[in-house]
Amino acid sequence: MIIGTCFFVSLISYRKKVVYYIMEQQIKMILPNELLTETLRLKNEGYRLVAITCTNKNGLELSYSFDKEYNFLNLRFVTDTKTEIDSISNIYSYAFLYENEIKELFGVHIVNIVIDFNNNLYKIPVKTPFNMKKEEE
Repeated sequence: MIIGTCFFVSLISYRKKVVYYIMEQQIKMILPNELLTETLRLKNEGYRLVAITCTNKNGLELSYSFDKEYNFLNLRFVTDTKTEIDSISNIYSYAFLYENEIKELFGVHIVNIVIDFNNNLYKIPVKTPFNMKKEEE
């Protein structure tokens, strides 16, 4: 289900000319267990992984952002620290860095990461610093 579409403008300077690109960005809400299937579909359609982000509002909201020819598509779902999320690093190998960071800083339970730092990517004094409220409760 596509829940939103937004547009943003990018300015690119090329040979003393400024080119404006209007890029469409869609947000598709999925369930955590649909992540691998949706990611593989996008990979097969020629999309590249742009970023994986996480925010802590009304649960842990993860957004997996993909691009193909200046069209952005975001797969988004809300989870908690107990639900297992399968890594997409076996589809996009460089996802291991995003996933290790989110696992360590937010406490998202991401499993099967190709290169798993086991919460030692950063040297931080507290466990899951971006999810402190949830840890205290």
